[in-house]
Amino acid sequence: MKESADGGDAGKKKILCVEDDKDTCELLGILFADYEVVFTHSTAEAFALIEKQRFDLYVLDNWLPDGSGIEVCEKIHALTPEVPIIFTSAVGQKSEIKKALAAGAREYLVKPYEPEKLQKIVKELLADKKS
Repeated sequence: MKESADGGDAGKKKILCVEDDKDTCELLGILFADYEVVFTHSTAEAFALIEKQRFDLYVLDNWLPDGSGIEVCEKIHALTPEVPIIFTSAVGQKSEIKKALAAGAREYLVKPYEPEKLQKIVKELLADKKS
């Protein structure tokens, strides 16, 4: 991962997407073109990044190759409870949604969802975040 000496583009909000599906990553990259987006594809990579860097928003998948997005959410929420977390996942069971929200997620979108809905939520959450 490359970081500039000044911490990147100061004008852009920074989003970490933890998603193992390459097609979804491609879509999120397009949807979040106005932001600085970092993609990671496993819980291990996500844990390493959230320990070293600060993000303005997190977008998590629930089921990852090496663990659960809920575990990632709990860690993020423990470190930075003020930073919004959104789940975008094909896992739509009410029990999993409740676990994600209890772990600190602000929103949980079940795939497939309308891309515009995710864009609207991200824009609103980042506008509310004063940083």
